[in-house]
Amino acid sequence: MTQKERQERSRREIRRAAMEEFGSRGYEAATVDGICGRGGISKGMLYHYYTGKDALFLLCVGDMFRSMAEYVGQAMEEGGVDSGRSCIRRFFSLRERYFREHSLEKAIFENAMLHPPKHLREDIQRLRGPVQEINRRFLGMALEGLTLREGVDRQKAYRYLESLDGAFFPIVEGYQGQKEIGDAEALFALSEEVLDMLLFGIARE
Repeated sequence: MTQKERQERSRREIRRAAMEEFGSRGYEAATVDGICGRGGISKGMLYHYYTGKDALFLLCVGDMFRSMAEYVGQAMEEGGVDSGRSCIRRFFSLRERYFREHSLEKAIFENAMLHPPKHLREDIQRLRGPVQEINRRFLGMALEGLTLREGVDRQKAYRYLESLDGAFFPIVEGYQGQKEIGDAEALFALSEEVLDMLLFGIARE
């Protein structure tokens, strides 16, 4: 085994142990000692590759976002294009299915999105890139299944949907009001509800 291969193996072992520690205990309760204990890793080796707890948490968050985006994106492509509302339901159900199959990632998602460490909020938002990309792909697929009202062409509709990307989560947070969002399933249900109203309106003409 070459030195590069040994280094890659060490990094994988640390990442796996960090995922187990953060996924089991959450950011606040997790410790570097806990990560080392789970992986049989020395502190010296851990700090040789990573600067500490924050860096490892963000690494796990980034891995989770990439893994979820790949899973949902592949399943969306394989499933083809549904009608508008059916496409929305499938999009959120695929996220739920991913987290049913990946319990540690689910816990890290809930920690990062529902109870993020205040000093890491901006870093977490920057890591959402793969999820934002899959969201844009999904909105494009949803658009294919929609019958647009008079005066709205595909180009206008896509610009509108793209504009929702950066604003969507703040809208969900505002719509939430005083209601507590306890887990990923509750967040997805609320998000689906909001997206349905944004796409199809709240009033009859």
